[in-house]
Amino acid sequence: MGIVNVTPDSFSDGGLAFAADAAVAHGLALLEQGADIVDVGGESTRPGAARPTVEEELRRVLPVVRELAAAGAVVSVDTMRAEVAARALDAGARLVNDVSGGLADPAMLPLMARADVPYVLMHWRGHSAGMQANAVYADVVTDVLDELRLRIEAALEAGIPPGRLVVDPGLGFAKSPDHNWELLGRLRDVVALGHPVLVGASRKAFLGRLLADPATGQPRPARQRDTATTAVSVLAAAYGAWCLRVHDVASTADAVRVTARWGVETAASAGSPPH
Repeated sequence: MGIVNVTPDSFSDGGLAFAADAAVAHGLALLEQGADIVDVGGESTRPGAARPTVEEELRRVLPVVRELAAAGAVVSVDTMRAEVAARALDAGARLVNDVSGGLADPAMLPLMARADVPYVLMHWRGHSAGMQANAVYADVVTDVLDELRLRIEAALEAGIPPGRLVVDPGLGFAKSPDHNWELLGRLRDVVALGHPVLVGASRKAFLGRLLADPATGQPRPARQRDTATTAVSVLAAAYGAWCLRVHDVASTADAVRVTARWGVETAASAGSPPH
Protein backbone atom coordinates (compact mmCIF):
# COMPACT_ATOMS: atom_id res chain seq x y z
CA MET A 1 0.00 0.00 0.00
CA GLY A 2 1.66 3.17 -1.23
CA ILE A 3 0.98 6.40 0.68
CA VAL A 4 -0.39 9.48 -1.09
CA ASN A 5 -0.65 12.30 1.47
CA VAL A 6 -2.72 15.16 0.04
CA THR A 7 -1.83 17.33 3.03
CA PRO A 8 0.42 20.29 3.81
CA ASP A 9 1.50 18.94 7.21
CA SER A 10 2.08 15.17 7.25
CA PHE A 11 5.16 14.29 9.29
CA SER A 12 7.24 12.81 6.46
CA ASP A 13 6.16 14.31 3.16
CA GLY A 14 3.56 16.98 3.93
CA GLY A 15 3.17 19.36 1.02
CA LEU A 16 5.13 17.27 -1.50
CA ALA A 17 1.93 16.05 -3.18
CA PHE A 18 -0.51 18.64 -1.84
CA ALA A 19 -1.71 19.80 -5.27
CA ALA A 20 -4.08 17.32 -6.90
CA ASP A 21 -2.01 16.90 -10.05
CA ALA A 22 1.14 16.23 -8.02
CA ALA A 23 -0.72 13.73 -5.84
CA VAL A 24 -2.06 11.87 -8.88
CA ALA A 25 1.41 11.76 -10.44
CA HIS A 26 2.83 10.45 -7.17
CA GLY A 27 0.15 7.75 -6.95
CA LEU A 28 0.83 6.60 -10.51
CA ALA A 29 4.56 6.47 -9.74
CA LEU A 30 3.87 4.27 -6.70
CA LEU A 31 1.89 1.89 -8.91
CA GLU A 32 4.82 1.64 -11.31
CA GLN A 33 7.07 0.84 -8.35
CA GLY A 34 4.89 -2.13 -7.41
CA ALA A 35 2.13 -0.85 -5.13
CA ASP A 36 -1.00 -3.02 -5.09
CA ILE A 37 -3.05 -0.26 -3.44
CA VAL A 38 -2.62 3.52 -3.26
CA ASP A 39 -3.88 5.06 -0.02
CA VAL A 40 -5.11 8.64 -0.45
CA GLY A 41 -5.51 10.76 2.68
CA GLY A 42 -6.41 14.39 3.20
CA GLU A 43 -5.89 14.63 6.98
CA SER A 44 -2.55 14.44 8.72
CA THR A 45 -2.63 12.13 11.74
CA ARG A 46 0.83 12.97 13.06
CA PRO A 47 0.91 13.73 16.81
CA GLY A 48 -0.41 17.22 17.45
CA ALA A 49 -1.94 17.75 14.00
CA ALA A 50 -5.06 19.92 13.66
CA ARG A 51 -8.03 18.52 11.75
CA PRO A 52 -9.14 20.07 8.46
CA THR A 53 -12.82 20.79 7.92
CA VAL A 54 -14.81 18.11 6.13
CA GLU A 55 -15.14 20.44 3.15
CA GLU A 56 -11.37 20.88 2.96
CA GLU A 57 -10.75 17.15 3.30
CA LEU A 58 -13.19 16.48 0.45
CA ARG A 59 -11.53 19.14 -1.70
CA ARG A 60 -8.15 17.53 -1.18
CA VAL A 61 -9.13 13.90 -1.61
CA LEU A 62 -11.87 13.54 -4.22
CA PRO A 63 -10.04 14.74 -7.37
CA VAL A 64 -7.09 12.48 -6.56
CA VAL A 65 -9.25 9.42 -5.86
CA ARG A 66 -11.23 10.02 -9.05
CA GLU A 67 -8.16 10.37 -11.29
CA LEU A 68 -6.27 7.42 -9.83
CA ALA A 69 -9.32 5.16 -9.98
CA ALA A 70 -9.91 6.20 -13.60
CA ALA A 71 -6.31 5.20 -14.34
CA GLY A 72 -7.02 1.70 -13.04
CA ALA A 73 -5.53 1.97 -9.56
CA VAL A 74 -6.98 0.15 -6.57
CA VAL A 75 -7.54 3.19 -4.38
CA SER A 76 -7.94 3.25 -0.62
CA VAL A 77 -9.25 6.36 1.11
CA ASP A 78 -7.62 7.16 4.45
CA THR A 79 -10.32 8.95 6.44
CA MET A 80 -12.15 8.94 9.76
CA ARG A 81 -15.24 10.64 8.32
CA ALA A 82 -18.17 8.71 6.88
CA GLU A 83 -19.06 11.51 4.48
CA VAL A 84 -15.56 11.53 3.02
CA ALA A 85 -15.56 7.74 2.79
CA ALA A 86 -18.93 7.69 1.02
CA ARG A 87 -17.95 10.37 -1.47
CA ALA A 88 -14.61 8.70 -2.13
CA LEU A 89 -16.32 5.36 -2.77
CA ASP A 90 -18.60 7.09 -5.25
CA ALA A 91 -15.46 8.51 -6.90
CA GLY A 92 -13.97 5.03 -7.33
CA ALA A 93 -12.22 4.08 -4.07
CA ARG A 94 -12.33 0.36 -3.32
CA LEU A 95 -11.20 0.26 0.31
CA VAL A 96 -11.67 2.47 3.39
CA ASN A 97 -8.77 2.89 5.81
CA ASP A 98 -10.14 4.35 9.07
CA VAL A 99 -7.46 5.01 11.67
CA SER A 100 -10.15 5.53 14.32
CA GLY A 101 -11.74 2.10 13.86
CA GLY A 102 -15.16 3.70 13.66
CA LEU A 103 -14.80 5.66 16.91
CA ALA A 104 -14.40 9.13 15.38
CA ASP A 105 -17.66 9.09 13.42
CA PRO A 106 -20.67 6.99 14.51
CA ALA A 107 -21.88 6.93 10.90
CA MET A 108 -18.80 5.06 9.66
CA LEU A 109 -19.68 1.49 10.68
CA PRO A 110 -23.25 1.65 9.28
CA LEU A 111 -21.82 3.04 6.03
CA MET A 112 -19.30 0.22 5.81
CA ALA A 113 -22.04 -2.33 6.45
CA ARG A 114 -23.76 -1.04 3.30
CA ALA A 115 -20.61 -0.71 1.20
CA ASP A 116 -19.24 -3.83 -0.45
CA VAL A 117 -15.57 -2.99 0.15
CA PRO A 118 -12.88 -3.93 2.68
CA TYR A 119 -12.64 -1.82 5.82
CA VAL A 120 -9.40 -1.27 7.75
CA LEU A 121 -10.09 -0.90 11.44
CA MET A 122 -7.16 0.50 13.43
CA HIS A 123 -6.47 0.62 17.15
CA TRP A 124 -7.09 4.22 18.21
CA ARG A 125 -7.38 6.18 21.44
CA GLY A 126 -8.15 9.70 20.30
CA HIS A 127 -7.39 12.43 17.81
CA SER A 128 -3.85 13.54 17.02
CA ALA A 129 -3.92 16.69 19.14
CA GLY A 130 -3.92 14.73 22.40
CA MET A 131 -3.45 11.07 21.56
CA GLN A 132 0.01 10.63 23.11
CA ALA A 133 -1.43 11.42 26.55
CA ASN A 134 -3.37 8.17 26.14
CA ALA A 135 -0.24 6.03 25.66
CA VAL A 136 -0.73 4.30 29.03
CA TYR A 137 -1.14 0.52 29.11
CA ALA A 138 -1.00 -2.26 31.69
CA ASP A 139 0.38 -4.49 28.92
CA VAL A 140 0.35 -2.86 25.51
CA VAL A 141 -0.18 -6.03 23.46
CA THR A 142 -2.94 -7.38 25.69
CA ASP A 143 -4.67 -4.02 25.88
CA VAL A 144 -4.45 -3.35 22.13
CA LEU A 145 -5.78 -6.83 21.33
CA ASP A 146 -8.66 -6.42 23.77
CA GLU A 147 -9.57 -3.01 22.32
CA LEU A 148 -9.33 -4.30 18.76
CA ARG A 149 -11.65 -7.18 19.67
CA LEU A 150 -14.20 -4.65 20.94
CA ARG A 151 -14.03 -2.74 17.65
CA ILE A 152 -14.32 -5.96 15.65
CA GLU A 153 -17.42 -6.86 17.67
CA ALA A 154 -18.88 -3.40 17.03
CA ALA A 155 -18.20 -3.75 13.31
CA LEU A 156 -19.83 -7.17 13.16
CA GLU A 157 -22.84 -5.97 15.14
CA ALA A 158 -23.19 -3.08 12.67
CA GLY A 159 -23.49 -5.64 9.89
CA ILE A 160 -20.01 -5.59 8.34
CA PRO A 161 -19.21 -9.12 7.10
CA PRO A 162 -16.15 -10.58 8.86
CA GLY A 163 -14.49 -11.26 5.52
CA ARG A 164 -14.32 -7.54 4.79
CA LEU A 165 -12.51 -6.55 7.99
CA VAL A 166 -8.79 -5.74 8.16
CA VAL A 167 -7.11 -4.84 11.46
CA ASP A 168 -4.19 -2.50 12.15
CA PRO A 169 -2.42 -2.34 15.55
CA GLY A 170 -1.92 1.43 15.14
CA LEU A 171 1.84 1.85 15.45
CA GLY A 172 2.61 5.37 16.62
CA PHE A 173 -0.98 6.19 17.57
CA ALA A 174 -1.06 6.65 21.36
CA LYS A 175 2.04 4.45 21.51
CA SER A 176 5.54 5.08 22.83
CA PRO A 177 8.54 3.70 20.89
CA ASP A 178 8.72 0.76 23.29
CA HIS A 179 5.01 0.06 22.77
CA ASN A 180 5.56 -0.08 19.01
CA TRP A 181 8.42 -2.53 19.34
CA GLU A 182 6.43 -4.76 21.69
CA LEU A 183 3.54 -4.87 19.22
CA LEU A 184 5.85 -5.73 16.33
CA GLY A 185 7.56 -8.40 18.40
CA ARG A 186 4.20 -10.05 19.02
CA LEU A 187 2.67 -9.41 15.61
CA ARG A 188 1.58 -13.04 15.40
CA ASP A 189 -0.83 -12.32 18.27
CA VAL A 190 -2.44 -9.61 16.13
CA VAL A 191 -2.60 -12.00 13.16
CA ALA A 192 -4.25 -14.55 15.47
CA LEU A 193 -7.30 -12.27 15.75
CA GLY A 194 -8.31 -13.95 12.49
CA HIS A 195 -8.42 -10.97 10.14
CA PRO A 196 -5.89 -9.68 7.61
CA VAL A 197 -3.41 -7.32 9.27
CA LEU A 198 -2.19 -4.00 7.91
CA VAL A 199 1.11 -2.69 9.32
CA GLY A 200 1.97 1.00 9.03
CA ALA A 201 5.48 1.60 10.37
CA SER A 202 6.84 3.64 7.47
CA ARG A 203 9.25 6.41 8.50
CA LYS A 204 7.68 6.68 11.95
CA ALA A 205 9.32 8.37 14.90
CA PHE A 206 10.19 5.17 16.76
CA LEU A 207 12.49 4.23 13.85
CA GLY A 208 14.06 7.67 13.93
CA ARG A 209 14.65 7.27 17.66
CA LEU A 210 16.30 3.87 17.16
CA LEU A 211 18.61 5.35 14.50
CA ALA A 212 19.44 8.54 16.41
CA ASP A 213 22.82 10.16 15.83
CA PRO A 214 25.09 8.67 18.52
CA ALA A 215 26.94 11.97 18.93
CA THR A 216 23.99 14.33 19.25
CA GLY A 217 21.09 12.08 20.11
CA GLN A 218 19.04 13.66 17.32
CA PRO A 219 16.58 11.24 15.71
CA ARG A 220 17.20 10.20 12.11
CA PRO A 221 15.13 12.49 9.82
CA ALA A 222 11.91 10.96 8.49
CA ARG A 223 12.98 10.74 4.87
CA GLN A 224 16.13 8.83 5.91
CA ARG A 225 14.23 5.99 7.58
CA ASP A 226 13.31 3.96 4.47
CA THR A 227 15.96 1.26 4.97
CA ALA A 228 14.71 0.71 8.52
CA THR A 229 11.14 0.63 7.20
CA THR A 230 12.13 -2.06 4.71
CA ALA A 231 13.57 -4.15 7.55
CA VAL A 232 10.26 -3.86 9.41
CA SER A 233 8.45 -4.79 6.19
CA VAL A 234 10.46 -7.99 5.75
CA LEU A 235 9.82 -9.09 9.33
CA ALA A 236 6.14 -8.12 9.29
CA ALA A 237 5.62 -10.06 6.07
CA ALA A 238 7.35 -13.09 7.57
CA TYR A 239 5.14 -12.83 10.65
CA GLY A 240 1.95 -12.86 8.58
CA ALA A 241 1.06 -9.24 7.74
CA TRP A 242 -1.43 -8.96 4.87
CA CYS A 243 -0.33 -5.52 3.71
CA LEU A 244 2.38 -2.94 4.43
CA ARG A 245 1.57 0.76 4.21
CA VAL A 246 4.76 2.53 3.08
CA HIS A 247 6.17 5.66 1.48
CA ASP A 248 8.99 3.91 -0.42
CA VAL A 249 7.18 1.21 -2.39
CA ALA A 250 10.05 -0.06 -4.54
CA SER A 251 12.26 -1.30 -1.70
CA THR A 252 9.32 -2.82 0.16
CA ALA A 253 8.04 -4.64 -2.94
CA ASP A 254 11.50 -6.15 -3.49
CA ALA A 255 11.80 -7.13 0.16
CA VAL A 256 8.40 -8.81 0.23
CA ARG A 257 9.21 -10.82 -2.91
CA VAL A 258 12.39 -12.07 -1.26
CA THR A 259 10.49 -12.93 1.93
CA ALA A 260 7.84 -14.82 -0.04
CA ARG A 261 10.42 -16.86 -1.93
CA TRP A 262 12.31 -17.63 1.27
CA GLY A 263 9.04 -18.87 2.77
CA VAL A 264 8.46 -21.20 -0.17
CA GLU A 265 11.92 -22.71 0.17
CA THR A 266 11.61 -23.02 3.94
CA ALA A 267 8.27 -24.82 3.61
CA ALA A 268 9.64 -27.13 0.92
CA SER A 269 12.68 -28.07 3.00
CA ALA A 270 10.41 -28.81 5.96
CA GLY A 271 8.29 -31.11 3.82
CA SER A 272 5.13 -29.05 4.18
CA PRO A 273 3.14 -27.24 1.48
CA PRO A 274 3.96 -23.53 1.10
CA HIS A 275 1.41 -20.95 2.25
